[in-house]
Amino acid sequence: MLWIALHLPRLSFESWLAVLPPDQREQPAALMGAREVLLCNAAAQQLGVQPGLQRVTALTLAPQLLLGRIDPARDWQALTSVAHVALAFTPVVCWADVSEPAAAPHTVLLQVQASLRCFGGFDALLQRLRAALLLLNCTVQLASAPTAKGAAVLACWADSAGGERHAADLSQLEGLLDATPLWLIGAGRAQWDMLDSMGLGTFGALRRLPRQALLRRFGPALLDEIDTVRGARCEPSPAWITLPEIFEARIELQTCADTTDQLLHGAQLLIAPLLAWARAQQARVRRYTLFMHHERHRRQSGEIPAATELSIALAEASCDAAHLSLLLRERLAHLSLPAPTLELRLHCDDVVRGSPLSAELFTSARGEREGLIRLIERLQARLGAQQVQRLRPMADHRPQCDGALDAVPADAVAPAAPIARRGAPGRPATLEGERCTAQAVSASRPVWLLGEPQRLSERQSRPLLDGQPLQLLCGPERIEAGWWDAPLAGRDYFIAQTPDGALVWLYRARLPLSVAEDAQGWFLHGRFG
Repeated sequence: MLWIALHLPRLSFESWLAVLPPDQREQPAALMGAREVLLCNAAAQQLGVQPGLQRVTALTLAPQLLLGRIDPARDWQALTSVAHVALAFTPVVCWADVSEPAAAPHTVLLQVQASLRCFGGFDALLQRLRAALLLLNCTVQLASAPTAKGAAVLACWADSAGGERHAADLSQLEGLLDATPLWLIGAGRAQWDMLDSMGLGTFGALRRLPRQALLRRFGPALLDEIDTVRGARCEPSPAWITLPEIFEARIELQTCADTTDQLLHGAQLLIAPLLAWARAQQARVRRYTLFMHHERHRRQSGEIPAATELSIALAEASCDAAHLSLLLRERLAHLSLPAPTLELRLHCDDVVRGSPLSAELFTSARGEREGLIRLIERLQARLGAQQVQRLRPMADHRPQCDGALDAVPADAVAPAAPIARRGAPGRPATLEGERCTAQAVSASRPVWLLGEPQRLSERQSRPLLDGQPLQLLCGPERIEAGWWDAPLAGRDYFIAQTPDGALVWLYRARLPLSVAEDAQGWFLHGRFG
């Protein structure tokens, strides 16, 4: 067995500091217990504030000190996100044993023996695990050992020991434990005063004494727990952590938020756990909803809703934090809140499961399609869904009627369909229509059409543009259509060249004597780019 322990020594302080506005995070700040300082940042330490000081003393040294309180719900949500990150590497993830008061509340254990081959060895797995944890912006102490409790003890002592501690086997684990204090385990902390007074504060000092004498003096609980940490005694099977089917996370802001930057800062603290939850099940987010809960006293009138709902739908599922944040920023920029918000809640139940797309060394059709989809999503978020339109081909041969503008749907940029072979079974019924459409699109027609055809003057039945004769290059392309909704349009189209080399699109009536006098002659209908 090989276990990795993830210990978060500053979880309560960092989870509170994260919800502060960005301009306040560099100020002196301290996390308070009942009456004393538990943790503080570097700015507070420079003013003389240290853990263990009383509240009055700390405020005397630093009157501008920001004080925070431990929020168990906030800490649990942050710790759950770490567990979700671990679940992307192995399904065997559990909490540390509750009998270890110093390590268990903020420690996650993962058994990675079966995952080493998948990730290319222990070093490669550890590197990817560190990179995934960086997205959560929390301090994590890592350690590994052949036993779960041994890894938890080493991780809890890793920072004090000067870095990560990794034991590949039981003998190496025993050597690393020799300098580890006994107060990191439950039984050692319960008898710490007696152990410390006797100079038996470490695992090594206790291991060198006769076992029967220790058993008579300290009882079996201490030795049993030490044996479990060392691997000399079997560990009970821990309960595995399972992923919820629906992601739900909330955060309470420290100040009222009514601007885009304030809301985006709070929402980004929820996007990182969302992506950790999605990656743990090999999925990508397709839609998520942000609820902005308003202040309670403003809702008493009944005119202001309890929360403002903002749903973000992606054309293609993604696990890119920057892309999700960018879409959210664009949508928040056009959102008008009826009242400031103090609490944000993120909900997601729409994901696409499957292996993530592999990275590309060279540009491919899939990469270009993904870039186009992201551009469309960003434009729709900034301008509105109805403001981003596409030209859709219509079943009409008339140039002015062969296309229509409509909003770009989510699946507009679809992957290229495989080409069906002639005579293949199961041939789709729409294949012939797609072939006709492709032939029509490939015809030599200009993209820029005039709103109304422009009558041209003639000289000896040759068309003139701006007084210069046009040279007909190819044609005619005969179009006869429109009998069902308008008088029949019978035209012969030609491609012509101007004296300066530009190409234009002309037409004239197929039967000049059968149309009105104003429809006779040459007309300019389009220009080639």
